[in-house]
Amino acid sequence: MVNVFQKKVLMLALYAGEIMMRNGAEVYRVEDTMTRICKSCKIDSVEVFATPTGIFISMDKGGDEDDTQTYIKRISGINTDLRKISDVNHFSRQFTTTDLSVDKGMEILKDIDEKKGYPLALRVIGAIMVSAAFCVIMGGRAIDCCIAIVSGALCYLFSRLLKKADINSFVTGFCSCALASFIALFASLSIKGANYDPIIISAIMLFVPGVALTNSIRDFLSGDMLSGVARLMEAILTAISLAAGAGVVIKLFDILGGAI
Repeated sequence: MVNVFQKKVLMLALYAGEIMMRNGAEVYRVEDTMTRICKSCKIDSVEVFATPTGIFISMDKGGDEDDTQTYIKRISGINTDLRKISDVNHFSRQFTTTDLSVDKGMEILKDIDEKKGYPLALRVIGAIMVSAAFCVIMGGRAIDCCIAIVSGALCYLFSRLLKKADINSFVTGFCSCALASFIALFASLSIKGANYDPIIISAIMLFVPGVALTNSIRDFLSGDMLSGVARLMEAILTAISLAAGAGVVIKLFDILGGAI
């Protein structure tokens, strides 16, 4: 039977993997971190299988007649917080190279998990900078950049509001890009010289699933085909929802004889 200490180690590794997966880590990184934590505690007979929606970990003492203990953790509400992934990576190195206790390790992981993200004001500033930069890249003029700044800030705040209401990411992306298109088209009608194309594109870039696509490719390269396909489909469906949100509003303006 797995003793109490081994069970604590298993729960510690599972919690570390859960934090990483919930914040956008690659599957191979999650599996490697969990395995290293277990093996640093002299638990060699451990198997980890992670997917974007769940983590499976099992261990025993390695004997032919030993009972295997398995835990499953359901993963939901995946976000992107690279700082937490980095913190768990740092913790795993600290845990495997020092005499840090399992109980203390669990406290550190809880602190990492409960750590608040960047302030909303700082995130809005980031959204403004991204929108302005992409507007310039897409050939927007000074007036377009000013509108893109307002559009980016409003769309990002709107997306945060929808997430607080537990609206799924696909509907959030659809509605946010629809709002971006409406603002851009309305501004192009009201302000002389405004061009809606760079304004819409600059706002949409805030919601492009770049992390999901990158992780999908990295999972494919590391041989995790199941996770690679799952994340690739997530990225594709998210991109479709963004395009649909912008396209519906543009088509409605076209039908109503608006900006097009």
